[in-house]
Amino acid sequence: MLVKVDQIKETGLKLDEPIGLELLGDVLGGAASGEDTGFRATAPSTLKASLRKLSGGVLLEARFSVDVTSPCKRCVTDVSTTVPVSFTLNLVPESLARGDDFKDDDEKSMEKKERSQGESGGSFQLDDVDQEVFDGKSIDLDPIVREQLLLALPMNAVCREDCKGLCSQCGANRNEATCACDTKPVDPRLAPLKNIKLSN
Repeated sequence: MLVKVDQIKETGLKLDEPIGLELLGDVLGGAASGEDTGFRATAPSTLKASLRKLSGGVLLEARFSVDVTSPCKRCVTDVSTTVPVSFTLNLVPESLARGDDFKDDDEKSMEKKERSQGESGGSFQLDDVDQEVFDGKSIDLDPIVREQLLLALPMNAVCREDCKGLCSQCGANRNEATCACDTKPVDPRLAPLKNIKLSN
């Protein structure tokens, strides 16, 4: 998904872009992140975004949600969930990020002051928004979608809050059946004492 800065008019630009299963699979399966997340996308998604020019850069506000499945961290049965992703980014051209557009530090500080005064509406402050650098001519949304999805993934998924998990001895799913195993934890330092036989 490539957006040219020239496409963004004074009123801004609204996007309604599909996010295919291939891209989602790359992100979740490790091709993009280098590590398998354990999550699998079950359906494509749609990116709803708005872009507007702001202080020499572009303000991107976007949201999408992804339907995923993953193994429960306690009993490893498949869990289906929807991951909502919502973010606001200040996209800064490389030249501005490097300071090429300024002659000295005074102009830089003046520009920063003007930005913080002129671009605040209500409690919104541009300096509070995460920044990303782009080449100044076009914005590739794919890497941004990848990064934001990875940041939004839950640490662990459980099938239900009171999931009992698997028996550590026989492997039975304790949500579905009860087993006769002794599930009381034994301190490994005291375990050898069980083998001692006392005689009268």
